[in-house]
Amino acid sequence: MNLNNRVAVVTGANKGIGLACVNQLLEKGAIVYGICRSGCNIQHTNYHCLLADVRNHESLQLAFETVLNTHPHIDILINNAGLGYFGFCEELSLEQWHEMFDTNVTGLFYATRFALPSMKKQGLGHIINLSSIAGIEGYQQVSAYCATKFAVRGFSDALYKEVRDFGVKVTCVYPGSVKTDFFRHSENIKPHNNMLMPQDVASQIIYCLESPDNFHHVNLEIRPLKPRG
Repeated sequence: MNLNNRVAVVTGANKGIGLACVNQLLEKGAIVYGICRSGCNIQHTNYHCLLADVRNHESLQLAFETVLNTHPHIDILINNAGLGYFGFCEELSLEQWHEMFDTNVTGLFYATRFALPSMKKQGLGHIINLSSIAGIEGYQQVSAYCATKFAVRGFSDALYKEVRDFGVKVTCVYPGSVKTDFFRHSENIKPHNNMLMPQDVASQIIYCLESPDNFHHVNLEIRPLKPRG
């Protein structure tokens, strides 16, 4: 897909992988709508910041209606918004459990539902779902987060089979540790330079988006080569 003038929506767009995707999409000439819970700092002719919480169906619906009232269709959706809490299962609060599932899974489902009809109608589109290595294998003291990312994996695998005949691609991305503020809730893990860089993960997402129409990256697993240096 040539990204010039393509309409892209990125959730969790104001930091980390989401922000890196926004910047690289803009460099490719895309028209980008960033969905954030707080203000966006990007100043660009082709960038539009939409304030919404992916956990809130009504606010997210208004954000997508804003896009579709201006453009006939959405070409790209990057479901990037997500968070994780660390700790033993019995110590995790119910609020943390629900916040992770509402953000990482339900919010992704909402956004996909809003974007998908216009993609199917035009017979072209690409949905990128950010899972994690924690969606491939379990890790101790991250059980709830793993559960959400396994859910993203299952949803993505089923969805790509559901929409491929409509010309819509679904790619699930499984990054290892990335140098972002994801680890702000961890007492033991701090971001460091041996982790993946957000801009490098974003570059691989752009590579998938630019692939030929009949070429489909279904799963993309990315890990740091020497995570501990």
